[in-house]
Amino acid sequence: MAGEWCLANRAATDLFARASELLGYDLLAICRDGPAERLNTTAVSQPGILVTSLAALAVLRDRDPAPLEAATVTAGLSLGEYTALVFAEVLSFDDAVRLVDIRGRAMQECAEHSPGGMVAVLGLEREQVLKVCSEARGSDVLELANVLCPGNIVVSGSVDACRRVEAVALAAGAMKCVPLDVAGGFHTRLMEPAVGKLRAALADVPMKPPRIPVVSNVDARPHADPEEMRALLSRQVCGVVEWQASMDVVLSTGVQSVWEVGPGRVLRGLLKRISRGTACHGVFD
Repeated sequence: MAGEWCLANRAATDLFARASELLGYDLLAICRDGPAERLNTTAVSQPGILVTSLAALAVLRDRDPAPLEAATVTAGLSLGEYTALVFAEVLSFDDAVRLVDIRGRAMQECAEHSPGGMVAVLGLEREQVLKVCSEARGSDVLELANVLCPGNIVVSGSVDACRRVEAVALAAGAMKCVPLDVAGGFHTRLMEPAVGKLRAALADVPMKPPRIPVVSNVDARPHADPEEMRALLSRQVCGVVEWQASMDVVLSTGVQSVWEVGPGRVLRGLLKRISRGTACHGVFD
């Protein structure tokens, strides 16, 4: 996740060094060299994604700070919301790393206690996917998890329910279903035991009103009250990620250009399905 681009930038490597001090292990080494089995646990991948994203932000700031100085609104998909909150100066880097470490370890415990998975259902609308979940759920857990863009909705739940959902979705007219390589049934009630731990951690962390709006995944609205933001971050663990609606809100503010901060292209791909005419940029294009 953190390649040569990171090693070539002092600010980026300094962020990884500080995160490693806070976490008690060499995060950069795991992100670069694995082992994959450890990196793919949500306990490690969550801090890894956070710090990699903030390191990419540092690279962009060094290379060309103009897009960051011009930013008027920000958002992040699920865990990415913590990156957005750091950028908006709601959370400090140290506090974000500590929170995400607690979040990741608590969710890993849930995943180990109640194994689950996630499946992208392509080609159906929200109401259709809700009906698919109802039919495929049985006595297991199967819930809407991520509404990403038109025709791309992720469901999440128990292992057996995720195995059943493909046949039901295809029968309902889905183009295809794609099982996701994740560590558990995230954004469902399988994660409920993690909520209390995160809520307690959030209560002890200073949070400031954002310098620019941060659109919440939970309700696709910006919030200025830190207490509201704490509550939403707790709800996010088991709630639906309303990414399509969040991007609609971002675009409604009149932005003409959007930056994806990280080493991938997933968010730009989703945005093109939501608004084909919006200019999308990446740090490593």
